[in-house]
Parts: sequence; C-alpha cells; structure tokens
Amino acid sequence: MFKLFIGFVFALLISVSSTAQDTALPNNEQIEIPQVDRTLLLNEAVNALNASSFTKKTNAVNALVELKDPRILPILKGMRLGKLYSLKKNKTIVLAEKVEGGYQLTHAVTGSDLGIAKSNTIKKIRVNNKVRSALSKHIAILELTSSNTNERFLAAKNILSNPDEQLREVLVVAQKAEPTRKVKELISLIIARLDIQSSDENIRLNALRAMTGAVEPTVIQDIKKILEKDESGNYIEKSEVVTAMAEDKLSWIQTKLDWFKFCEDAIFGLSLGSVLLLAAIGLAITFGVMGVINMAHGEMIMLGAYTTFAVQQFFPSLMSYSLLIAIPMAFLVSGLVGVIIERTVIRHLYGRPLDTLLATFGISLILQQLVRVYNSNNVPVVTPDWMAGSLEINAALSFTYNRIYIFIFALMVLVGLALLLKKTLLGLQMRAVTQNRAMANSMGIRSGHIDALTFGLGSGIAGIAGVAVSQITNVGPNLGQSFIIDSFMVVVFGGVGNLLGTFFAAMGLGVVTKFLEPQVGTVVGKIMVLVFIILFIQFRPRGLFALKGRFVED
Repeated sequence: MFKLFIGFVFALLISVSSTAQDTALPNNEQIEIPQVDRTLLLNEAVNALNASSFTKKTNAVNALVELKDPRILPILKGMRLGKLYSLKKNKTIVLAEKVEGGYQLTHAVTGSDLGIAKSNTIKKIRVNNKVRSALSKHIAILELTSSNTNERFLAAKNILSNPDEQLREVLVVAQKAEPTRKVKELISLIIARLDIQSSDENIRLNALRAMTGAVEPTVIQDIKKILEKDESGNYIEKSEVVTAMAEDKLSWIQTKLDWFKFCEDAIFGLSLGSVLLLAAIGLAITFGVMGVINMAHGEMIMLGAYTTFAVQQFFPSLMSYSLLIAIPMAFLVSGLVGVIIERTVIRHLYGRPLDTLLATFGISLILQQLVRVYNSNNVPVVTPDWMAGSLEINAALSFTYNRIYIFIFALMVLVGLALLLKKTLLGLQMRAVTQNRAMANSMGIRSGHIDALTFGLGSGIAGIAGVAVSQITNVGPNLGQSFIIDSFMVVVFGGVGNLLGTFFAAMGLGVVTKFLEPQVGTVVGKIMVLVFIILFIQFRPRGLFALKGRFVED
C-alpha cells in the first residue's frame, strides 16, 4: 500500500513538472528572440549603395538610414564627399583617403584599417544630384537628432552657412524637439534664412523677426540684400514694411556688433597688457632697486622663449606639458645669465647709469649674435592642445585660449612676486635697499649680494615672460627688441620699482594701444602713447605710484 502511494505521488510530480514546462515554453520563446547580426545586416545595406543605377542608390540610402545604426553617419558623409569606394576584387565597401602612394583604406562598416591601395584597385561609388540631395537630408536628420548637444550645434552651424529648402520640414521638426536653447536659436535662424526668400510678405516679416539680434555674417548679409537698391536708387524690395523692419533690425544688429567689438578690443588690450606686464615686471625690480638701465632685458625674454623651444625639441613626447616644464627652466636660464652679467659687468658700473646703458646694450648685441650662430631664426613654438582654439561667445565675439591663459599667468606671477617681496627675508632686504641703500648697509645687509639676486630675479621673470611671448609670435634673435622700449615706458609711467604701478601702467597702455592702432596705425599709435607718457612725466615725475623712502626721494 505504501509503495502504491509513493508511485502515485511520483507520477503526480512528473505530471505537474511536464505541465509547468508546457506552459513555460511560450514565455521562453518570447524571451529568447533570435538576435540578428546587426553588422551582417549593415554590410548588406551598405553593399547596396554600389547599385548599378542612381535610383537604386537613392533607395539604398533610404533603406540604410532605417537601420538606425550609429555607424551609418560617417558612411553617408563619406559617400557625399566622394570618399566611398568599393574594392574591385571582392566588392567590399571602403572609405578611402588620398595619401602619398595611393589611398588609405578603412572598412566602411567595421572601421578596420585595410592599408594603402593603388587607385586601380578601387572604384568610386558615384552619386548624382538626386542621390546627393537624399544624402544631405539624411545626414542633417542624423546630426540634428544626435544625443550629443555639441554635435547638434555644429550640425546646425554648418547648415546655417548653406541652408537647403528641402530640409525645411526636417528643421521645423528638429526645432520643436530641440531641448537646448542655443541650438534651437540656430535652427530658427536657418528657417528664417529660407523664409526670407519667400514671395509672401508675412513670411518675410516673420523671418526678419526671427533674425532679431542675430550676429551671424550670413544672416546679416541676408538682411542687407533686402536693403539693396537698383540703379535708380530705389529699394529692390517692393514692400515698405519689410524694408522698414530690415533697417530697424540691421541698426540694432550693428549696435550689438559695435559693443562686441569694444569688448573684444578691451580683452585683447588686457591680453597685450599682460604681455607688457610680464616683460616689464622684472625690469621694474632691477631698475627700482639697482638704478641700472638694462638694455639687455629684452634678450632675457628672448632666452626664455628659446628655452621653451629647446624643451619642446628635447622632450617631444611631453608636448602637452612642455610649457609647464619650460617655466622653471626659463627662469633658471635667464636668471643665471642675469647673475653672471651682474657679477662680471654691472657691479663695476654702479652709480654710472649711462655706462650701464651702453654696457648692457653691447651685451644685448652679443647675446643676439650668439643665438644667430645656431641658425635658429624665427622658429615656431608649438602651442599645446589645451591652449589651442578659442572661446566662442557668439559668431561676432571670441577669445583665443592662449591669450586668456597668458593674462591669468601674468596675474599669478604678479601675485607671487608681491608675496615674495612682502613675506620673505629677501623681499624685506630688497625693499630696504630700494628705499635707503646706505641705511641698509649700516644694518648689515650685504647690498652687493642683494643686487646680484635682484638682477637674477628680474632676469628670471623676463625669461618667464619669454615663455608666454613664444605662444603669440615666432621666436627669433630680435624678439626682445620689440618689448624693451614698451617695458621702459611701463616702468616709468607706473612708478619705478612699484609693482602696483607697473600693473596699472601695463594694462592701461595695452588697452589704449589696442584701441588706437586700428584708428591711426601701429607706428602713429606708439608715437602718441610715447608723447602722452612724456607729458605725464613732466607733471608727475615719479609715475602713477611713487615709492617712498629717503633714498628714492633724493
């Protein structure tokens, strides 16, 4: 009886298990959907681009886009640019870039490198206007619907320069779906550029309203076309309402452009001022403490620039860090040369400023000639990637990163030097010698050593200035000569030996020069600045901020 019961239970369990398997089978079939090889499917669709007729190619482009694969966009771009080819031996579709010795091939789907091939081994996939139109439409759709905001912005920016009427519906849909304001505004401008050519007056008026405040050159050109006149002096545009609105919009845009130009000139003026600050700050210390007219100061800047070039030549694999390495190296090189000059020449000429002027002028010529011996005239210094490019505020206002970094760097050097003078023993002794050399000597300060260190410090800072200057111009033996006169003007105008005065003088001269040069020219602008400083010194001989002390007042 017990065995019979066990058999019955066992049979029941088998039955339940079988039923459970039967009911679970459909669910398993839903979960384990056969996965199609997307690469294989994409390959087949791409191969269809090499069809025999342009109609079939257009259909193949439309079918390819339906796969919604991220690898499709570069293929379509390559086809539109005429870079899509097929291998003659096996019909494989490749992207080809012309290089020396043939064509560099890349598999269109996998992106694998297929090496360099001769032109007779590949065949270009040709397109006509119909295929090209389909490509442009789908490329625009793919770019404008990208998940990357920057890609959508660049796509809209590219379309803005040459909008296509066939893309209007796509643009309207993209504008409604666009979440980012700057991209949405660009798409609105594209639609406005298309609508401004409409024969309907209301559509043109709406287009002008959409262009309010736009500073893109192509948009401004469209508005100016509305205001064009015929030979009789009458507007080509027949609608007075449209021309009146176009004049109003153009006037407002011009006001914005003038404001942006003012901001740009001011920023570039501060950038020029930061270069002058770096060039003059070392001279301010040297001239202020020692009373030496150092005409070789520009060559210290030149040595710093050449040190930057040398660092990049010796460490090509560290190009991104070359400037960070060059800053201390330039300080040491220029500073060491400055100490040598002071110990060998300048120390014998104290109290004879005209003699120091002639001696340092001769030293500057010697240093220039030494550099020429190495045949390194006008060599370019590579700008690291993190300093390249520009910060674009809008189509009418942008600032290069290298000048922004130089401005920040100049402020850091100024603050660092101010801390050194205020918070260290060397700074205290330098200030003591500056204010009263005789009293400093009587207090046990070895002014001779302070002079050497001061000259070295001033020369080292000039070397750091050379690192910055190398990022805005080529490096040559005469590099320092273009800064020496301006540096002296900054020092005299700001107040000899005063860092705060040097800062305001450098920034002021930089901004004034930047605003003057476009109006009167570079040479006349410099003459006007020089005349102003001469007149200013007549009324305030000690500059903007005069040092105080018995020595400096004697």
